[in-house]
Amino acid sequence: MEFFRIRKDIPFMRHALVFNVVSALTFVAAVFFLFHKGLNLSIEFKGGTVMEVKYPHAANLEAIRGTVQGLGYEHPEVTSFGTARDVMLKLPIVHGAKDAAPGKESANASQKVFEALCKADNGSIKRIDTVSAKGEQIAKNACVDAAGAETVQLNKVEFVGPQVGDELAQNGLNALVMVIIGVMIYLAVRFEWKYAVAAIIANLHDVVIILGFFAYFGWEFSLTVLAAVLAVLGYSVNESVVIFDRIRENFRKQRKASVHEVIDNAITSTISRTIITHGCTQMMVLSMLLFGGPTLHYFAIALTIGICFGIYSSVFVAAAVAMWLGVKREDLIKPVKEKDETDGAVV
Repeated sequence: MEFFRIRKDIPFMRHALVFNVVSALTFVAAVFFLFHKGLNLSIEFKGGTVMEVKYPHAANLEAIRGTVQGLGYEHPEVTSFGTARDVMLKLPIVHGAKDAAPGKESANASQKVFEALCKADNGSIKRIDTVSAKGEQIAKNACVDAAGAETVQLNKVEFVGPQVGDELAQNGLNALVMVIIGVMIYLAVRFEWKYAVAAIIANLHDVVIILGFFAYFGWEFSLTVLAAVLAVLGYSVNESVVIFDRIRENFRKQRKASVHEVIDNAITSTISRTIITHGCTQMMVLSMLLFGGPTLHYFAIALTIGICFGIYSSVFVAAAVAMWLGVKREDLIKPVKEKDETDGAVV
């Protein structure tokens, strides 16, 4: 399926050096921001407390954020999810802050935050005894107003310790390394080692630039963003494989064409397919970005950056690097051996 067909090949490889210089500068800038600013890791990696509260009315996120900051949390994450009445609070571990409990005492910390939210909403804490579905007596602290109606409801409290966060970070790094190794083995077996090296350089280029964006703007790097980075790795490889397949096919068909001409034709002939594939994918990602809420916001941003730079790297980085590495027809197509006229006969 094609939207259009370009009759004349676009000389991409004529400007390969310029594209590679731009990529190198972007890559260096991303690495600089990663080391200079670092990633704004979420509490899944640093450790902290996650609270879910519900209001009988639309919650004032700014007022809630100010209340939590008054307890010593400098950068609390306060977002709505589901409805405007449901609020999620992510509280980093605080040591020595005013009125803030130690990180290990998650229950005490969440209780102090809940009491502060209740007080800010003109309520008071009251002990309520309820019966569970199994008939068990459950006692909980509720925030009620003067009429006895519950105002702020604490639905969920979770705690992620620093050790768990370190383990998640290590597992995430291991997953990234395993994906890279798997991609290199796959490309080396399917094509040739030069293509594997070119594709990995292009894919690492995409990953580092995504991380550089998150470091520069201070966006939260969470497990969902890590999942997006791993998805971008596979997504970019797919585009590189399509172009490499077309290069191999062109080497068979265009016997007299130079390497530059073969690569230019392969990229030009796949442009329509690239626009269809990436355009449809970006439409879905854009819907998550606009309507997915805070939970999917940075996930969609990471995918958007990955899609844009994935196109660029597959066309202008992977193919160009393969060309610089000296890829040639013999790397993909075994030469035909001429038949011996004597056919093994001995005179």
